[in-house]
Amino acid sequence: MSIAFSATAQRKIEDLVKRYPDPQAACIPTLHLAQDEFGYLSDEVVKLVAEALKLPEAHVFGVATFYTMFHRHPVGKKYLMVCTNVSCMLKGAYDVMAHVERRLGIKAGETSREGITLVEEECLAACADAPMAICEKKYFLRLDDKTVDAMLDEIIRDAAAGRTTTEIL
Repeated sequence: MSIAFSATAQRKIEDLVKRYPDPQAACIPTLHLAQDEFGYLSDEVVKLVAEALKLPEAHVFGVATFYTMFHRHPVGKKYLMVCTNVSCMLKGAYDVMAHVERRLGIKAGETSREGITLVEEECLAACADAPMAICEKKYFLRLDDKTVDAMLDEIIRDAAAGRTTTEIL
């Protein structure tokens, strides 16, 4: 099966390449665009990005596999990352993770029946507001049992309605 970027995505890639002195600098934003377009970065998508940027496929593969924000396999409608690094861990991140797992009926690395993929992340860079989680582009800060339930209610509602969780706190 052959894949191709949509005309809109192709224009965005052309604009990205123009913004940088070297096409290699457009790799990360183009991978984000590809992931938005195809859902995840299959080998075929990685090759497509490499061709679009005229970069070695090995380079694009290296970038796609280095960063945890890129998905190499299909994920749910929602991708929920819970930070368990030291600041979050000291403030109860493992309790937060256990609560989320119980509520969704899954373990980290799995996808719930509502279409929420749960991931344990090493650091999400909001240590002062620990424990925290991110779903899409929304940060959920200073989590406890009450705020975890509100967070999950919102994410489940958004997943059912096909909405993006985009408000950044």
